[in-house]
Amino acid sequence: MKDKKVLIPLVVAVCIFFTGCQSSNVNKDVLYQVDLLQSLTLGQYDGVITVEELAKHGDIGIGTFEGVNGEMIVLDGVVYQALGDGSVVVADSKEKVPYATVTYMDKDIEKKDFTANDISDLKNKLDEIVKENGINHFYMVRIDGKCNQIKVRSELKQQKPYKYLDEALSTDQREFVYDNSEGTIVGLYCPPYMDKLNSPGWHFHFISNDKKQGGHILELNGLSGNVAMDKFSELDMYCPDNEIFDSLDLTVNQGDRIKDVEQGK
Repeated sequence: MKDKKVLIPLVVAVCIFFTGCQSSNVNKDVLYQVDLLQSLTLGQYDGVITVEELAKHGDIGIGTFEGVNGEMIVLDGVVYQALGDGSVVVADSKEKVPYATVTYMDKDIEKKDFTANDISDLKNKLDEIVKENGINHFYMVRIDGKCNQIKVRSELKQQKPYKYLDEALSTDQREFVYDNSEGTIVGLYCPPYMDKLNSPGWHFHFISNDKKQGGHILELNGLSGNVAMDKFSELDMYCPDNEIFDSLDLTVNQGDRIKDVEQGK
């Protein structure tokens, strides 16, 4: 059986199930999500679609790879893989993807000469922009600029039987600190009422201009740059049809576990 995908218009919160892959006639004003972050935290690391298929649904986004083999940054149509050894490569088109969120970037909102003292300040300032434009929508953000210092993480590839993600990160997370790094932050905002589908609030990945540094952002300070945000009223969701996913209890509250994963604890 082919994987299932769910189209969720946020304004009415209706779920419609389809089969098969999305056609080449892609709606570019929709957020495309592969699986749930919640199932990833419970150990659903098997790839659902290929990098090549994912790239048909967006030119910007974030995610990971089969076995959580590093952090994904999609930028300008290229899928980058920030690996656990600190290197960054262009992902192989046949690499499998268990979780990702991508879109075609439209600059619905722009802020020039944006600054943030640290990651909390960044979230607070972006939250203010969200409040001005509608808190019940998803947003993708792109920030091109410079950080005085940025701390990112990636992780080593996991092998079966898979551990829960927080357990895997407790031993196999790798952290990297970069000074005076210029590059791009790609971030996703999930509205709080969608907390069963993704991590509520902000989730940020980074890649440097020279494509040698990247990962999931844990901390930053002295950020300055330009902000572009895309606002969405539709979420197109692709759910795996495999043994791991079918066995998960996704009704369990994973708020603390997801918070630990996001903060790198």
